[in-house]
Amino acid sequence: MTQPKAVLLDIEGTTSSIAFVADVLFPYAANHLADYIADHSEAVAPILADVPGEDKVATLLDWIAEDRKATPLKTLQGLVWARGYADGTLQGHVYPDTPEALHRWYTAGVAIYIYSSGSVAAQKLIFGHSVAGDLTPMLSGYFDTTTGPKREADSYAKISAATGFDAKEILFVSDVRAEVDAARAAGLGALLIDRKGGPADIHSLAEIRL
Repeated sequence: MTQPKAVLLDIEGTTSSIAFVADVLFPYAANHLADYIADHSEAVAPILADVPGEDKVATLLDWIAEDRKATPLKTLQGLVWARGYADGTLQGHVYPDTPEALHRWYTAGVAIYIYSSGSVAAQKLIFGHSVAGDLTPMLSGYFDTTTGPKREADSYAKISAATGFDAKEILFVSDVRAEVDAARAAGLGALLIDRKGGPADIHSLAEIRL
């Protein structure tokens, strides 16, 4: 494989705990969504226009329960979480090896990007208000589902074009095999991570030496 000049990272199960999103972020959004929409009705009206049904809040809460990868939901969750991060209620979880790996790659001149189903705004909040402090200065860019689904090769081709790196110069890391397969189909290097020690290419970001 070509020596990577850029790393593209998934979040849930890769840089951060899936439990943090499922057990902390989702319930926080569900508990505060209705109040946020009521307090910011004009600002959120264009977002709600893309939510079906008469009771928009009920639809959004159903989507949270389903972990639906719907852009309007992801956008609103990001706005609700921003308030929680700002007042210190929320801190973004990252595994201990995540900031260490980011620093190692950053100082080696490797560009670091994030690709998650969570909105770009939500990604910036997790890394900007992480338990390890503000990690965003080490990140070169962010991608979410507005670029395309994570299990489709075309999405990774778009990311490659947007970064300016050849596909073969980018290393993608995810805990989802279908995403790794899609990235490889687009010509990227890709590694499957399993932090629980199951069958995978790596079990920690500390194993990636660039």
